[in-house]
Amino acid sequence: MILNYRYRIYPDAQQIELLNEWLETCRVSYNYALRELKDWIASRKCPIDRCSLESEYIMAADYPFPSYHQQQNNLPKAKKKFPRLKTVPSQVLQTNIRRLHDSWDSFRARGYGFCRFKKYGQMKSMLFPQFKSNPLSDWTIQLPKLGKVQINLHRPIPVGFVVKQVRVVKKAMGWFAVVAVESDFELKSPIPHGHAIGVDVGLLSYIATSDGYTEPRPKFFKTAYSRLKVLQKRLSRKKERGKNYEKARSLVAKQHNHIAFKRTDYQFKLAHKLCDMADTIYVEDCDFRIMAKGMLGKHTIDAAFGKQRDILEYVARKRDVFVGRIDHRGTSQTCPNCRTEVRKDLSVRLHECNECGYVVDRDIASGQEICNRGQETYRGTPEKPEIGSQVVLSGNFVVGKWRSRGAMPISDNGKPALYR
Repeated sequence: MILNYRYRIYPDAQQIELLNEWLETCRVSYNYALRELKDWIASRKCPIDRCSLESEYIMAADYPFPSYHQQQNNLPKAKKKFPRLKTVPSQVLQTNIRRLHDSWDSFRARGYGFCRFKKYGQMKSMLFPQFKSNPLSDWTIQLPKLGKVQINLHRPIPVGFVVKQVRVVKKAMGWFAVVAVESDFELKSPIPHGHAIGVDVGLLSYIATSDGYTEPRPKFFKTAYSRLKVLQKRLSRKKERGKNYEKARSLVAKQHNHIAFKRTDYQFKLAHKLCDMADTIYVEDCDFRIMAKGMLGKHTIDAAFGKQRDILEYVARKRDVFVGRIDHRGTSQTCPNCRTEVRKDLSVRLHECNECGYVVDRDIASGQEICNRGQETYRGTPEKPEIGSQVVLSGNFVVGKWRSRGAMPISDNGKPALYR
């Protein structure tokens, strides 16, 4: 079992200067290794029987492919030629080359996303992959060739876990250490059990559960946009590559960090709240990137539904709560009580079924249908589900109450009388 704990660190001025120099050295070595990789590929694009019309770097035919192991073994030779590499811990340089080849392997598997050169300042993190002993002690962390750095241990490392690696990350708001801890304890995958709920997400209600709970959507970006707009306007008036330009750019980056941190903190708290509500949670298995391409793209990206789902799955796994993904198509167009199709536009926010007369909020009805599908998918079959409709379980309305009477009861105003 591996967990990541992120802490704020406070290096002094000398340590900050050294960390920035290490990041720049890692960036240069990353670009050098990528250049060697690109040159090898370009030298083999030309057919054997003809020459290329473009000028390309020619390598010998027997020159091997610059793999991770070859480039890693060339680091000691490179240190003799470039003494700058000696100032950086050796394992940090090795993991830097590993990062490049992980991107290369990902590109070959996907077929797109070729590795790019990193510009000045784009290298934001470095990895210390190995420690002989626990580097955390007395509110400090011991890093190779850097010494002790003050760290805010706002939560202790759990008992039975050992520190495996530390990644130092540079952000606009300061420096952070992502500590990876490992334990021999094997966390089993949760199975469907206990009380189950379906969760529907949206822009009007951030989440709506099948139990009737709704959470209003927090507008992280919109509430902070007025301040961000002022900072961006000040930045546009500064001369590029000047000291005042860098100060203004840093303030804009800090504001973006502030928005992102607020969103992440809220989503983790919401994930724990959902895990407190039920033992089994069903969510929609949809691609939220498609929603971000519409006219509400800015609000959809600000809501970060995909990130919320990933955080929920991460928190639920630690708390032994099962999270299952189900088909999202038609969840808002199906009555959760009688399972008939009820077509309605996005402007209609109330679900009214003409078949059984069930009336409920549109988002809650969608959450109940999600729970119904989750029960059929993970606990039974659509023909013989082990458990009935979510509406029946919650005791809201049962179709048999009016079907057994032969007709829909009519109220004084001429509309069907609904059972609550």
